[in-house]
Amino acid sequence: MRALPLTLSLWVLPVVASAQAPQAPSPQAPAPQAPAPATTPPAVQQSLSVAASEGRVISLAEAEAAAREHQPTLRSAQAGTDAARARVDQSFSGFLPQVNANASYTVGTSNRDVIQAVPGSPTGVVSNSTRRFSGSVSANQLLYDFGRTSGRYNASKESAGAQENSQQQVLQDVLRDVRTAYFNVLTQKALLGVARETLQSEEARLGQVNASVQVGTRPEIDLLQQRTARANAQVQLIRAQNAYATAKAQLNQTMGVETSTDYTVQDVAVAAITGEDEALDALVLRALESRPDVAARERQVRAQELQVKVTKGGHWPSLNATGSASDVGENPFNGATLSVAGGLSLNWALFQGGLVNAQTREANANLRDLQAQKDTLRQQVRLQVEQARLNVVANREALTAADEAQVNARERLRLAEGRYRAGVGNIIEVSDAQVAFTNAAAQQVQATYALATSRAELARSLGTLELSTVASAR
Repeated sequence: MRALPLTLSLWVLPVVASAQAPQAPSPQAPAPQAPAPATTPPAVQQSLSVAASEGRVISLAEAEAAAREHQPTLRSAQAGTDAARARVDQSFSGFLPQVNANASYTVGTSNRDVIQAVPGSPTGVVSNSTRRFSGSVSANQLLYDFGRTSGRYNASKESAGAQENSQQQVLQDVLRDVRTAYFNVLTQKALLGVARETLQSEEARLGQVNASVQVGTRPEIDLLQQRTARANAQVQLIRAQNAYATAKAQLNQTMGVETSTDYTVQDVAVAAITGEDEALDALVLRALESRPDVAARERQVRAQELQVKVTKGGHWPSLNATGSASDVGENPFNGATLSVAGGLSLNWALFQGGLVNAQTREANANLRDLQAQKDTLRQQVRLQVEQARLNVVANREALTAADEAQVNARERLRLAEGRYRAGVGNIIEVSDAQVAFTNAAAQQVQATYALATSRAELARSLGTLELSTVASAR
């Protein structure tokens, strides 16, 4: 990528200052009025204050690092991955013994009336107190269930792997957004420079036209025309300043930071993507092998295939080993009765009203849905790769054409300035040439960073995080 030569003021202003000097008035001509003191327009004052406030310079690598650290969508994706890994541990628990324990201790009192059995014997109420302790431990170990537990465990591992791939895809999308926003800031920054240069040229030309009108060598309509051109340049500068500030606010959002935009960005040149001129089929194959979202979909399909087998296993029994120990008595240390038992248990749901069959049909339908989504994703990958590749080619050619257009527009402006000084041209011709040069400069800026953006999009569509850049200075 070639740096844009913003040299408008470097060659226009010296030519205007030296070649458009007003001629000395003739003795019969009225003495020209003293020109008003030069004042800096508000738009230029604001532009200078904006430039002075940009103390920090951040690079593309720093912007990407900030996004990795602060972007909420990455934290959300990480939380999803942690949850998926926790579900793997949950499914693994089915292989381990399930142990339960309970204990109770009760104290009670019972009262009964004593009847006089022998004349003269005492009568009244007798109270009896009771104490009882009960404690037990039971354990259950799955021995065999026709692959249902192992199937759930393997399915959860595939799902967790799919979530990890999805997290990687989210990272690639975030970096793509950061790069796009970063290049947009560079675009708006360069366009702001074009607007500043244009306003400075219009200001210088206004001074020269004003002097020529004062000495009578040019009509007053030229002055009005040039004042209009300067006012239009001020409007464009204000709009460029707003677009630049908005672009930096959008960059902050893609980085996930909530700070001020009192910074500027370092200009970078984006190198060609490896293989960007290869045949489409080769690039598509490379994308299908590298993209995390494709890998995630593949693992989701495998997880659902395992889930179908797990669901079908509901037709079969499960075999478990059981054991228990209980201790019953007045207290657990004295007079208690200890009993131990163990055995095997076979659980078989012989009839569930067609539940398992319905669940199997649902699982198969979900599998077909995921397979269709996988095919849709393959088609989307092909379309994205083709679009990104075509955009790179188109923007390369557009940049070449924009370079030529800017050279031609610069020469046209030079000739228009010369014709105006020689008295054979008019101010409208100069104004049109200035507008054409400004548009050509803006077009070159847009083509330059459109190429950088399209290469970032191609890298994302190919499933790579790497983007080769070289820092450059303007």
